[in-house]
Amino acid sequence: MPLRHRVFVYGTLRKGGSNHGLLRCSRRLGCHRTEAGFRMLHMGGYPGVVTGGEDLITGEVYEVTPRVLRWLDRLEDHPRTYRRVTIATPWGNAWIYLYQRDYGRYPRIATGDWFRRTSS
Repeated sequence: MPLRHRVFVYGTLRKGGSNHGLLRCSRRLGCHRTEAGFRMLHMGGYPGVVTGGEDLITGEVYEVTPRVLRWLDRLEDHPRTYRRVTIATPWGNAWIYLYQRDYGRYPRIATGDWFRRTSS
């Protein structure tokens, strides 16, 4: 069995999101809400998450193969636009993609949930 990675997704990769198809062969472990310490941003057709806020981010954790992780890296333009770091989840540490460019012009999504977004 190939090495597996866990990934926490919070935007278009979630079930019902426009990019969820990339995870069609991956195992969904469950829903998760991060600890406080982040800020979710409305970047148009997708969200970005940065550190340094007080938001709890809502998402899902998936178990993915190295191949799927490479596809996700391409989608997220890792490591240029987004970088991967690990966060604790009930299933162990999981990768989360954090936005790393200037984000001053993007409004905050106060709910921390892309599917229940309201900007503040």
